[in-house]
Amino acid sequence: MPEAITDSDVVRALRPFVRATGPLLDTLRDVNLLGLRDREVERDADRTLVDKLWDQLAAVKVPGTAAWARMDVLQRDEFWLNRVGRVVSLVAALPGIGGVLADRLPIQSALGAAGQGLLLSAIAGEHGFTSTEDRVRLLAHVLFQREVDGLPVDRQKEDEQTAELTEELRERSTFRAIGATIWKLAKVLWKLEDELDKRPQGRLYHQALGMLPVVGVVGDYFGERSALKRVRTAAYAWFDTQ
Repeated sequence: MPEAITDSDVVRALRPFVRATGPLLDTLRDVNLLGLRDREVERDADRTLVDKLWDQLAAVKVPGTAAWARMDVLQRDEFWLNRVGRVVSLVAALPGIGGVLADRLPIQSALGAAGQGLLLSAIAGEHGFTSTEDRVRLLAHVLFQREVDGLPVDRQKEDEQTAELTEELRERSTFRAIGATIWKLAKVLWKLEDELDKRPQGRLYHQALGMLPVVGVVGDYFGERSALKRVRTAAYAWFDTQ
């Protein structure tokens, strides 16, 4: 009989995860993309076509633009939920092509948990929770219903794991590198296999559809999207207690 997963096991898995995702998300949030964040849109008929194009880019509601700088916290949360959430939900749902057999594989739950962890790290930053310790406590609470705080860590091993997780992102910033990183993050959480079913899930009808071959990916996708909304709600409740 396998040993029960302890709070220390959860912390050892989550700390490298948070350290790998936190700085990436914080950098994306604070970036000043081509100076667009500081650009003031002017209403001048004599402005050139190039100036008007730059104005349109600055008006796009994504990190690094003037429009993003004007968004409030809840609007930014909505961005992370919808834009980023769609991507991570699709990644988590892809194994669902195999239907019920794929649903029994822990990698699908691990991918879903990784996506939920990414969303939690993103919105935590918007609400001022930027430390590794705070984000680990948040993820442990929302994903695994555990209260962890002040547990000892092996800094050297943690540094090595974090460096390995972010290797592709340091070498190149491409969709392939991001995909490889999400896969690595999922494998970190895979170690907590017995805990993964505790994470927020989709509705029962999403799970039923997900058991079917081929079309199961549709049920799993909408199930992951629904679960991310529950993740956000649980995070807000946690923020209120801190």
